[in-house]
Amino acid sequence: MKKILITGAGTGLGRGTAIGLAQAGHQVIATTEIWPQVTELRGHIEEVGLQDRVTVDKLDVLDARDITAVSGWDFDTFVSNAATGDCGPLAEIPVDLVRRTFETNVFANLELTQRVIRTWVDADTAGRVVFISSMGGMLTAFGLGPYCASKHALEAIAATLRDELAPTGITVQTINPGAYRTGFNDRIADTAFRWLDDSVHFNQTADVNARFAEILANQFDPQDMIDKMVEIIGAEHGTYRNVWPPQTEELIKQVQEAAWTRTE
Repeated sequence: MKKILITGAGTGLGRGTAIGLAQAGHQVIATTEIWPQVTELRGHIEEVGLQDRVTVDKLDVLDARDITAVSGWDFDTFVSNAATGDCGPLAEIPVDLVRRTFETNVFANLELTQRVIRTWVDADTAGRVVFISSMGGMLTAFGLGPYCASKHALEAIAATLRDELAPTGITVQTINPGAYRTGFNDRIADTAFRWLDDSVHFNQTADVNARFAEILANQFDPQDMIDKMVEIIGAEHGTYRNVWPPQTEELIKQVQEAAWTRTE
């Protein structure tokens, strides 16, 4: 049995994975960004009879007080899942929106991970950090540049920590989901239309909307990814990199290979 802290458990893959891990027999601290999500998730946990295995609490990765509280919690596996995204064509998106995405997906997650690592080092705990990255951490897609860039940065952080922490016994893994129908991808795509202005930008809203519609048309059943995340996080040992589903792994390999011979 593992004692697992997971961020971003209020919705989507994080929520499903927290519940799945508890059903698999692990103790879970499921954290959400805002208090209303805490209330709703606690109610659901009671409905499914998992209150003895799941503790629900608030952990906004941008809130310094929330981050401080983590040092007092008992867990040996940290799943860094919280993420956001402001999107649209990278050539024109206001840079403050890119900065906001990095603040959550990169800087805040790094700060929280540093606190977790220090707590484990002080307690001589050989814990495990699992970064929930994305297929976007290994390739790019039209309009999703800010999100992809933040996940590329997260990949570098994970790989660096993997090597730095080897002497401590703390291990690091990444999980790279493909496109799953949780609503997250659709919501971050919608953010583009808060700033795009046809009278100002050369990227026109109708064209951007059409490109997004094409990208978002083929998304997988999230339960497939949830089951895989439960399997990976709950295992005693596993590979460093975990891309799912297999067709996404194959796509990433094809894109990366093509970059070596592409000419402009």
